[in-house]
Amino acid sequence: MINKSLPLPDLAAVICDACKRSGIDIVLSGGACVSIYTKNKFESFDLDFVLQSHVSRTKIKPVVEALGFKKDGRHFRHPESPYIVEFLSPPLSVGEESVREIREMRRGKMTLKLLSPTDCVKDRLAAFYHWNDRPSLDQAIMVCKDTQVDLREVKRWSTNEGMRDRFDLFKKTLAKAEKH
Repeated sequence: MINKSLPLPDLAAVICDACKRSGIDIVLSGGACVSIYTKNKFESFDLDFVLQSHVSRTKIKPVVEALGFKKDGRHFRHPESPYIVEFLSPPLSVGEESVREIREMRRGKMTLKLLSPTDCVKDRLAAFYHWNDRPSLDQAIMVCKDTQVDLREVKRWSTNEGMRDRFDLFKKTLAKAEKH
């Protein structure tokens, strides 16, 4: 079932579905969402799932091991997949705010839960705002160019994060990128 050619959204759905069947509610976040929303214009090999409630790692381990993953420090790796899987503690948030909208994407009979495009952009901008991570700014712009993002909401959130000046830089950079 899991092999090198399994696309990231399908692998993420397999993991999400297996966890759901075991009573573990997870949401995909991070660079993997960027990969999905940009149709791999940005390619991530990390699948970061945020737990929706506190779950013991001892409950997660057998679920992903049943899929063929092996624990490697805080990550899980599969011998037939290039992707690394990690489960992050709740709450699901971007900066100081809880995520308000969780998207669902059907993959065959499975459902993948992931950040909305708008929250994906906020997630990437949080890394740019707080750690000056320029690649995260580039990823936020890629998502804006490829999907529908509520920029008014991103502006509101940025202002609440105390990052209005950084938001203005993001908007200028986005406007330049949209011209090309």
